[in-house]
Amino acid sequence: MKDYTKDDHKIWQLLATTQMNNIPNKAATTYLNCLQQMKTVLNRQEIPEFKKITHWFKNYTGWSIKTVPGLIPPEEFFSLLAEKKFCSSTWLRNANQLDYLEEPDMFHDIFGHIPLLANPVFSAYLSKFGKIGVKNLAHKKKLIQLQRLYWFTIEFGVIQENEILKPYGAGILSSIEETNRIHRQEGVFHPFNVQKIINTDFHTDRLQEEYFVISSFKELFNSLSAFEY
Repeated sequence: MKDYTKDDHKIWQLLATTQMNNIPNKAATTYLNCLQQMKTVLNRQEIPEFKKITHWFKNYTGWSIKTVPGLIPPEEFFSLLAEKKFCSSTWLRNANQLDYLEEPDMFHDIFGHIPLLANPVFSAYLSKFGKIGVKNLAHKKKLIQLQRLYWFTIEFGVIQENEILKPYGAGILSSIEETNRIHRQEGVFHPFNVQKIINTDFHTDRLQEEYFVISSFKELFNSLSAFEY
């Protein structure tokens, strides 16, 4: 882990406190339960230590955190996921970037992604996703399809709970504004359809306009059967 400044600690505490106060009754219940489960190693009081989180996972779903400098090649990315190694940057946004970043920082990677890895079904989904990616590294079309599936589920996924739309994707849950937009049901919400997803383009430079809604994480896991041919 890198050494963090006093300003970094203040930014983490501000981001985590603000979003933790914001997401009750808005975020997916499974995410909230996992976040609570991990409170000893992932909380608002301190910037998380990757070694502590990895040690915590040994008694749960077996994930570890792999520090990366930024975007990495697809073959490395998929291989790490297949081995239950989640990539995270160590840099943290500054005071002028509190709500939206085009490139993910450590708050996005850790606060947004890591909690759901404690859920067995989501954990299985992500590791199987990685294994499918490894098998299809030579197929450009399938890699594009997997990229779209990752974007509309792992990054910007929404689940319906008792007729209420709630985010589970890290790109939403690491953004106060986007979390609140889902709560207000602003945007176009499609029923989950993996064939539609893999044929839908996305953009990275602004808030999302389209979302795909799952009914359960089991549905999400089962959707990977579309790539088993």
